[in-house]
Amino acid sequence: MAHSTERTGAYSELVAMTALTANGYTVSKPFTKEKYDLIAEDPLGHTARYQVKTIHRRADRNNDLVVFATTGGGKRYSQSDFDYFIAVLGDENEPPRAFLFENTGQREYWATESRAAKRWVELSITLNRALLAGLNESAGMATLNEGVTH
Repeated sequence: MAHSTERTGAYSELVAMTALTANGYTVSKPFTKEKYDLIAEDPLGHTARYQVKTIHRRADRNNDLVVFATTGGGKRYSQSDFDYFIAVLGDENEPPRAFLFENTGQREYWATESRAAKRWVELSITLNRALLAGLNESAGMATLNEGVTH
């Protein structure tokens, strides 16, 4: 039976993949164990590596948001390990929220709700059909243009 932290981690990864996909990213999960959890290509074609973490609320700090940015062994990640964090907030009886921010090599990332709104990018988990339709049309046109010879 999976430990509760494993279940929480799996939940956070699924939310992160949902958020990226809903925003037009193409998401892949490495087959082998890596320092990053996901690889994703954004709608403009840029590929990056992502580490997924669960956001914790600190009751002793007015419920500030904290992301513990360390390995299972307690070591901090270096900037060369991956490009971005996707941190998932799963408050009780609330829909999950996913935040994207750059890996700057810190052990912990702290933010109040208002600072998180300014410093971190919140990714919607709501499917953006208009964005995805536009991406499909662009991809279709690119495919058509590749087949045309002059």
